[in-house]
Amino acid sequence: MSKIKWKGGTLLAPVPPVMVSCGTMEKPNIITVAWTGLINTIPPKTYISVRPSRHSYELIKESGEFAINLTPTSLVKQADWCGIHTGRKVDKFARCNLTPDQANEISAPLILECPISLECKVFDIIPMGTHDMFLADIVAVDVAPGLLDKSGRLCIERAHLAAFAHGEYFELGKSLGKFGFSVAKKKKHKNKQPKEEK
Repeated sequence: MSKIKWKGGTLLAPVPPVMVSCGTMEKPNIITVAWTGLINTIPPKTYISVRPSRHSYELIKESGEFAINLTPTSLVKQADWCGIHTGRKVDKFARCNLTPDQANEISAPLILECPISLECKVFDIIPMGTHDMFLADIVAVDVAPGLLDKSGRLCIERAHLAAFAHGEYFELGKSLGKFGFSVAKKKKHKNKQPKEEK
């Protein structure tokens, strides 16, 4: 049976419900966005799309800086709240019991409670319609020490990251394989005993 045709829409899922921190350490703000992603590897580049009417829009446009803080499942309620209320009227950090943390390369704060933060510097703004797209260089990545194993390898599963799909939040589930697993050669067992001759 053929699929049912709908008009074009934003039905791409899952996407990350990230908390974007902006402003300064003295006057920090948070906006939750799902319209974000990677656009280049080397150099690393990203984007966020923000409505011009949002309080954070002017803060980011003025400073040219923001941080993308990946949301763990333990902070989904705070992320949802920060996406509904405006920083013009309330201190979102204080209201959500979140801690502004000093970044290394930007003046905008990080969110201490988020396990991974991407420090970003805007290099272009593109009007798209309802939203403007802030294109940015990722100038630093800040990782909670608890996500690293003894060898220093990032264990992303320890972050318990949330996903957003069609108006609902979800917890990421089990791993189905690593990138390239479909073409990887099977490892030979070194300790396999040779067959006895008859």
